[in-house]
Amino acid sequence: MTEHRFRHTLGRSWRLFRAFGHEQSDPDRFYGPLAQDSVHQVEAFGPIEGAMLLDVGGGPGYFADAFRAAGARYVGLDADHAELTGRGHPGASMVIGSGMDLPFADGAFDVSYSSNVLEHVVEPWTMADEMVRVTRPGGLVVIAYTLWWGPWGGHETAPWHLLGGRYARRRYVRKHGHEPKNKFGESLFAVTAGSGVRWLRTHPDLVDVRAFPRYLPRWMHWLVRVPGLRELGLWNVVLVGRRR
Repeated sequence: MTEHRFRHTLGRSWRLFRAFGHEQSDPDRFYGPLAQDSVHQVEAFGPIEGAMLLDVGGGPGYFADAFRAAGARYVGLDADHAELTGRGHPGASMVIGSGMDLPFADGAFDVSYSSNVLEHVVEPWTMADEMVRVTRPGGLVVIAYTLWWGPWGGHETAPWHLLGGRYARRRYVRKHGHEPKNKFGESLFAVTAGSGVRWLRTHPDLVDVRAFPRYLPRWMHWLVRVPGLRELGLWNVVLVGRRR
């Protein structure tokens, strides 16, 4: 599978990093550009105009807007009704359901996509398997997720998650007087780059597989091939495969 038409430049990395600083205070400023960037990243592996596309963990609609603007026939799924209504009433083709048991037929989609959801699922590779199942033969599976041992692995409890997820959660409660949004052991789990690369390369129904850092420039993509270093040196990994 040849990647094309997408430039993993240092300038792009810097723009996304700066936008991330506004994730909590101004979500539109971060998630809007991230969604648009994600569309271009998926398009680098094949056209999405006219494609039936599933977004697992679609959230409040940033990705829906971006993928529909690119011509995809978009279906979004989220387990949390509050997430779907984060920007008001959920739009058309938004479904409440579990990523670990997708309520769709085998081979129903041309593209199955997920952004920063896998680390919030108690059985992440069950969800990944489900995404493969609902993708048609020849279709594309793209999964991006946050690495536990990376700088943002603990989300709002970072960097204390590096001393243990439960410790970081307790520390957050002591400091802020309430639980974090992402609760380790309940809605946040330790997912690694190594487990993702192994899943991708050994899945019997995937071919033409690729794994690379989501946000880093191309000249740093080699990091994903180095065990240990990839866990600490990367923030987020993208897994790409085509359904056999």
